[in-house]
Amino acid sequence: MMAKKASMERLFEGADWDFATIQRIHDACEKIAVGELGLDVYPNQIEIITAEQMLDVYSSIGMPLFYKHWSFGKHFAHHEAFYRKGLRGLAYEIVINSSPCISYLMEENTATMQALVIAHAAFGHNHFFKNNYLFKLWTDAEGILDYLNFAKSYIARCEERYGHAAVERTLDAAHALMSHGVHRYAGKKTPDLRDEEKRERERREYDEKIFNDLWRTVPAGSGKKTQDLDLERRRALAGLPQENILYFLEKMAPRLKPWQREIIRIVRHVAQYFYPQSQTKVMNEGTATYVHYRIMTRLHELGGIGDGDFLEFLKSHTNVVFQPTFNDPRYSGLNPYAIGFAMMQDIERIVTKPEEEDRQWFPEIAGTGDAMAVLRDLWANYRDESFVAQFLSPHLMRKMRMFQLTDDPEEEEGLRVAAIHDERGYRRIRRELSRQYDVGWIDPHIEIVDVDLAGDRRLLVKHTVLNGAMLDDMDAKRVLQHLADLWSYDVLMQEVDRSGTVLRDHLVHPRSSALAA
Repeated sequence: MMAKKASMERLFEGADWDFATIQRIHDACEKIAVGELGLDVYPNQIEIITAEQMLDVYSSIGMPLFYKHWSFGKHFAHHEAFYRKGLRGLAYEIVINSSPCISYLMEENTATMQALVIAHAAFGHNHFFKNNYLFKLWTDAEGILDYLNFAKSYIARCEERYGHAAVERTLDAAHALMSHGVHRYAGKKTPDLRDEEKRERERREYDEKIFNDLWRTVPAGSGKKTQDLDLERRRALAGLPQENILYFLEKMAPRLKPWQREIIRIVRHVAQYFYPQSQTKVMNEGTATYVHYRIMTRLHELGGIGDGDFLEFLKSHTNVVFQPTFNDPRYSGLNPYAIGFAMMQDIERIVTKPEEEDRQWFPEIAGTGDAMAVLRDLWANYRDESFVAQFLSPHLMRKMRMFQLTDDPEEEEGLRVAAIHDERGYRRIRRELSRQYDVGWIDPHIEIVDVDLAGDRRLLVKHTVLNGAMLDDMDAKRVLQHLADLWSYDVLMQEVDRSGTVLRDHLVHPRSSALAA
């Protein structure tokens, strides 16, 4: 006697949907995601918004509760113009790393697309946000929404009290330094954004008292000398060297008002919140794409969606994971959805149906049988750089036809194939590709190394040049101008090689009264 095949009632018919349909889709996806795939997610909150609201959300870097700034309006106008002309589509969804996890779905989506994005965002991204170690270290999902609401109201109050122009100038300068406003190494204290609003007043008073005491004891003026402040003590007092530039300015900039320090702190917290996302693009999108593929396939197997709905899903899915070849005019590097999804599927193959080559390269996971257990472990404990470095297989490199070209200006022959499909080549391709996701390799290493407290208070900034990659001269001067305006004194940045040889200097003077309130 044959066992009865598992099934479910059809979730929807055709493209139309209502809120009851969305609820049925969510519940069916949840049953598969949690019950069969073993995912662990925050509670879900699903919001349906218009195309214009979607434009508004991702013009403000994906945060609908964000404070106002002219750059968000500029992004909105840019995206809207291309969208109205039919030159650019919109994201099907935006998901926020919070608890509850908020997924924004466009009302223009068909029922099938709503099922796809619920599976992708409400369960794929949601699981990754809750479980990946970087998000656990650096983000406070419980407190982020309350903190954004506090930040929005605080900046609005500052605009009323100190003027829109003064607040905007401070925000402009802080935004210019935003990528250099993160702590890159985990401390003992986990983020607690819920308490930020409560502590804002007492923290401001305390910081101002400590700040004033420090500067009161320091002689100023180029003609004055001090016997007490040697180099090491001076740096220790100022907390140097310091690569979190916004943190240094918040604590040490001599002329900033208390409200300006709090705005810098807000921008710094937002930058820290997004810091894990820049390191997990491949893994995050790969996880969500793999999860939505598994859920939608299972819904089709159970009869929850019909053949036509499944074909609609496959068309969208195929477009998302499309990877142009290197000689295609559309090629702009590896598509994170494509490489991420391909690696997840390849790991599933290694775990369930390994070849001898897989057993040699991945002895810890090859043939263990439980693909979801292995994937959940990887999703929790790796970032893009380490994930690619350890789990990109020769099988997938051949399938995606990966190779490496070098273009060394010191070599006469120009372009040279540096890695092919042999064991040495596989290891080199994997190593070089992983470096493209290593923030320590791709982000400029810039830190504040000294400040002349006893003299003219000039700030000394150092950029350690890797692989000869100098900063763009114009961009460097523009960003340093914002730094000088916040610091209120001269800023000198030296670009040095690993031996300490100075390659180039940038000296910037503050604009008079640039940030005066």
